[in-house]
Amino acid sequence: MDIKNIIREIPDFPREGIDYKDVSTLLIDGNAYRQAVQELAAQCQHKQADLIVCPKARGLMIGAPLSYILGTGLLILSLPGQPEDVFTWHHDLEFGDSPVELNSGIIKPQMKVLVADELIATGGTVAKVVKLLEELGAEVVGTVFLVELTGLGGRAKLQDYDTISLVQYNY
Repeated sequence: MDIKNIIREIPDFPREGIDYKDVSTLLIDGNAYRQAVQELAAQCQHKQADLIVCPKARGLMIGAPLSYILGTGLLILSLPGQPEDVFTWHHDLEFGDSPVELNSGIIKPQMKVLVADELIATGGTVAKVVKLLEELGAEVVGTVFLVELTGLGGRAKLQDYDTISLVQYNY
């Protein structure tokens, strides 16, 4: 099964010249979704991660089933306003600042962490998440994505980490 052919492309969205990769068409196809997650899990098995971290809620579509298959914990970086002792992190996005919060006691020294998200483009968000995790004492054992937009520099920002992507689009 060719996973790439199942992902819908929406031309000129969110602006002219960009073709949005809509993974919802993959998610509604149970067999394709299962195959995609199983292929990613097979490529991540050797990492022996303790925890999968999703930089945002969309990463859950990959992070949650990977966590289940690999038998790891799962953490989603959340939006501000959590009722616990948190580490707040601000990162600049193309369209503005986007703060996220992390419970300050979750990451333990030398914890092996795999960062999972649905897509990597420029890699700015994931690179900053990796830096944050390392500052908190984690050992980042790799990054994993369903979709990679090559040519936008994302992989280069993660050159020190084993980066896995299931489907690539050249930009």
